[in-house]
Amino acid sequence: MPTIALESLGCKLNQAETEALARQLAAAGYQVVAPGQPFLGKGQPADAYILNTCTVTHLADRKSRHLLRLAHRRHPRALVVATGCYAQRAPHEVAAIEGVGLVVGNTDKGCLLDLIIERLDGNRTPAPGGGQPSLRTRALVKVQDGCPGRCAFCIVPRVRGQGRSRPRSRIIEEARARVAEGYRELVLTGTQLGYYGRGPALSLSKGPGEGGSLQGLVERILAETGVGRLRLSSLQPQDLRPGFIGLWRDKRLCRHLHLPLQSGSGEVLRRMRRPYSLARYQQAVTAVREAVPDAAITTDIIVGFPGESDAEFQESYRFCEGMGFAGIHVFPFSPRPGTEAAAMPGTVGDRVKRERSQRMLALARESARRFREQSLGRVVEVLWEGRLDGVWVGLTDNYLRVFAPSSEPLANYILPARLLRVCQGGLLGQLATTKEE
Repeated sequence: MPTIALESLGCKLNQAETEALARQLAAAGYQVVAPGQPFLGKGQPADAYILNTCTVTHLADRKSRHLLRLAHRRHPRALVVATGCYAQRAPHEVAAIEGVGLVVGNTDKGCLLDLIIERLDGNRTPAPGGGQPSLRTRALVKVQDGCPGRCAFCIVPRVRGQGRSRPRSRIIEEARARVAEGYRELVLTGTQLGYYGRGPALSLSKGPGEGGSLQGLVERILAETGVGRLRLSSLQPQDLRPGFIGLWRDKRLCRHLHLPLQSGSGEVLRRMRRPYSLARYQQAVTAVREAVPDAAITTDIIVGFPGESDAEFQESYRFCEGMGFAGIHVFPFSPRPGTEAAAMPGTVGDRVKRERSQRMLALARESARRFREQSLGRVVEVLWEGRLDGVWVGLTDNYLRVFAPSSEPLANYILPARLLRVCQGGLLGQLATTKEE
């Protein structure tokens, strides 16, 4: 049976697409293995390695090139396939990487399975039950792709398109299938989740009830599936209207909202062409915190955007400090070919970007620590994912990583734990019950 290794870089949308491809490959009779396993481990090499690339920064491009070259060096006979956003943006550049045998951009991902079958043409044994990959605790469900935004720095609309939504009936069908497979948590993902229900692709859906909004989709999933937890991967401040926030009355909807800010300077936000003001962002966060106790708000911040002065960075730093984020992802500005920001004057030097990144990362660590400390002494529900040296690791619905010792097999169970102290990477806890209880 031919063996295929899959690996994914970048966003949760990429991860969702990689998981979907893994299911398709398994159903087609291929043995799908964990990312990197046949190249970094022992045993028989894989027949193919597929990398779902990212191009959101120049570092993502570099990492994609590194992984593709590494796969070829270690196993030169394997078919090395590059797909995803970097493959879409610069297919000739990717094809020139030594060892890459197939380049498939986002627009042709629908043909990827057929292209792989054609290239490998090996003896395949269809897997029973539709070829499900090994069980995980969380499943990513793609609901939407593309973005109609005009952010000055962002390459995504050029490599993902202007926005398309999947029919609601198919999403609910997939959600039911993942729940039936034993997944406890579903994560809805897309390039711009709040754009769900708008976009030209919906006109292709002729069945009743295929349109609607993200709010309507979430309501339907909660009402029509047995999902234990439902998580939204990323939202925008303008998505958080009162009716939408009211959905969190259902305790199955995870109290974690990732709201990309990008800058805490109003003037930088204007140059970035972000579709909200600092006041609107702050209003959205306040509304969430009033309606959803202990909600974790995480964000993205870009430092060193063209023209960012010391005063503007200080403004951004102070705004983030005052917001009390549960987590901050920090990115030094990376000019992307063809974007408006790539041609803007006022380039910030690498040394300054490094210094600002270090300051913002220190704030990110302090903010995360403070958020974790607020939960000390509480008993919280944890979805346990795996064990290392007798210590189980899992996530709360508000995205706290919890470590707890136990000799029981806890994988894929939601069980309570008392949070005892902050530790590196999360919180140390103690099981408050056993599976039998």
